[in-house]
Amino acid sequence: MLRSLYSGISGLRSHQTMLDVTGNNIANVNTAGFKGSTVQFQDTLSQLSQGATAGQGEVGGTNPAQVGLGVQVAAISTNFAQGSSQSTGRSTDLTVSGDGFFITRMAGETLYTRAGSFDFDSQGRLVDPSGALVQGWGAVNGTIMDGGAIDTITLPLGAVSPAVATTSATMIGNLPEDAADGTALVRDLDVFNANGDSQILSITFTRSAGAWTVSDGTTNYGALTFNDGVLASPGSVVVAGVTLDVRKLTGYSGLSTAAISSQDGRKAGDLDSFTMSKDGTLVGLFSNGALQSVGRVSLATFVNPGGLEKAGSSMYRATFNSGAADIGTPGAPGFGSLISGALEMSNVDLSQEFTNLIVAQRGFQANARIITTSDEVLQELTNLKR
Repeated sequence: MLRSLYSGISGLRSHQTMLDVTGNNIANVNTAGFKGSTVQFQDTLSQLSQGATAGQGEVGGTNPAQVGLGVQVAAISTNFAQGSSQSTGRSTDLTVSGDGFFITRMAGETLYTRAGSFDFDSQGRLVDPSGALVQGWGAVNGTIMDGGAIDTITLPLGAVSPAVATTSATMIGNLPEDAADGTALVRDLDVFNANGDSQILSITFTRSAGAWTVSDGTTNYGALTFNDGVLASPGSVVVAGVTLDVRKLTGYSGLSTAAISSQDGRKAGDLDSFTMSKDGTLVGLFSNGALQSVGRVSLATFVNPGGLEKAGSSMYRATFNSGAADIGTPGAPGFGSLISGALEMSNVDLSQEFTNLIVAQRGFQANARIITTSDEVLQELTNLKR
């Protein structure tokens, strides 16, 4: 049989594969985190009809004469270029800006993905749309245990932020320098004990002999003096066990604006909401106003991401040629940062894919023409018998 017939068949098969890959790319043009693929061709074995000869004396050498036997698909490679980011407004939607893959567990298997469309299930676990569990590090009393073994990211739905006893408070504003002796200004501070019980601590500032005496109404704890409106001494006063920071107080005439701006105590509170930071930290907001880290999403990088095997559902699995996963914190050197409230879109370029469709179609037609031409030649051969 004619060798060109089989060469044409190999061309049809290879260009059909190119059409399949291009069609899949176009079908996933709106798939979050999808990475397009490209096909590389290479020729197959060539039949040697005449070997090369070396030049001798006055006779030059000759090149080998070979007839190719067709084409084959050399590789189907994945393009891991960054896709554009699309805002969704959902705090659990994450985009990796840079290198890295989210780590998930599905039925005991570790898989990797760039699609960050996550949500919490009924058990508070962070999952993707297929139910795969997102992996990372948990937190103990607000401290992330990164660097250790990763586990499922879980939002502690029943978490309680413990009560904190008040130990310090901060004063701001102005104590009037022109106030008459005996003038008293009372500022109430809501203080908490270790159980979260609150009580009112009344702090009295009394004008006396050019200074302001600080007391709780019965006991004097010190006096504040000012020099041209600037606090001269002291920087803090301990009132009933609470350290009062008064460095921001001023002493100008005509203004009485002294107030307590903050204090470090609080009652116990339960979890109200959460936010996601750029380093993947899940921060819980509690009803008592406390902010506390409850977990951190981890990322994985590979020496050769092109060696990953597609596992479906926008997932990849590690192979011998991808190398082992290097697990780290988002934003660390070599790892991309996270964008909350956005998804990475497909990196498929439609203009390139439609061009590839034309190329594949014309290549398929050309190889089909080889087969029909070879068939006509065979037809002529069979007609020689007539």
